[in-house]
Amino acid sequence: MTSENIFSTIDKDLLTLNHNLESMVGARHPVLHAASEHLFTAGGKRIRPAIVILIAKAMLGKENGKVFYSHERLAEITEIIHTASLVHDDIIDECTTRRGVPTVHNMFSTKIAVLAGDFLFAQSSWYLANLDNLAVVKTISKVITDFAEGEVRQGLISFDTRIMVNEYIEKSFYKTASLIAASCKGSAILSEVSAREQDKCYLYGKHLGLAFQIVDDILDIIGNPDELGKPSGSDLINGNLTAPILFALTESPELQNLIDNEFEGESDVGQAINLISKTQGINKAKDLAAEHIQAAINIFSSSKDIEYEDYYNLVKVSLYVLDRIN
Repeated sequence: MTSENIFSTIDKDLLTLNHNLESMVGARHPVLHAASEHLFTAGGKRIRPAIVILIAKAMLGKENGKVFYSHERLAEITEIIHTASLVHDDIIDECTTRRGVPTVHNMFSTKIAVLAGDFLFAQSSWYLANLDNLAVVKTISKVITDFAEGEVRQGLISFDTRIMVNEYIEKSFYKTASLIAASCKGSAILSEVSAREQDKCYLYGKHLGLAFQIVDDILDIIGNPDELGKPSGSDLINGNLTAPILFALTESPELQNLIDNEFEGESDVGQAINLISKTQGINKAKDLAAEHIQAAINIFSSSKDIEYEDYYNLVKVSLYVLDRIN
């Protein structure tokens, strides 16, 4: 299952989004403009804005036909917020590449990257305010504080093998699922559906976002660096203990020693990846991701207010998240 197949029903919406992103972040200063342009020309699957559009279609139904302009703008805002967070994440994690191209701080400087990330957050806030919908502003703006809390939490537990899986899930919510959940709810608010339906959309996005992060963490260990667009084992190097690592730790004292020593040897990270692959860590993490995908699918399974085609599209995007590791 490819992203092209899943998003075929909204390909025109995504083409419009790609066209609008550069003009939305156009900065007066040439360096900021170059940094922003560099980010959006690097591509990405645009899964977050795609979910915003799919939720909008599901909530509006066939009678309304096309999604509202405000839905399209929210989809664009969601992608800008996500991209801004990546700029800052890359600085913290000292990543040299993202989506196969040099990171902003690597191409320009750390100072420019910090400013570019701040600029994108500011731009997203401006466009968010211009939606003239206080409920959406409140829902989406909290995400930016969640990002900061997630990064702080991650920094405080670096290389700490005592953390529990539920702590990892909580951190993953702040770092990833919060934006997807909030943007799904924001899309529902703009569709003017009931508070109950809005909450359903939020829960759908939350479970989908958690699964997305777990899958990302699995790919960090087993994925091809060329496909990932960044080196494998980045989480290990930075002491970010993710689901597959935490599950593997219960079976491998040797892995525990490598983490306790913070991979002081040149071959330690490669050895750690090899040790993880010999445990049930990857499979248990896959099962955890699958549980959240099933929870997301179940949210709308008994809903009589959603057309079958729209429900099927939400199921497809959910399964696509899991299929990334198959």
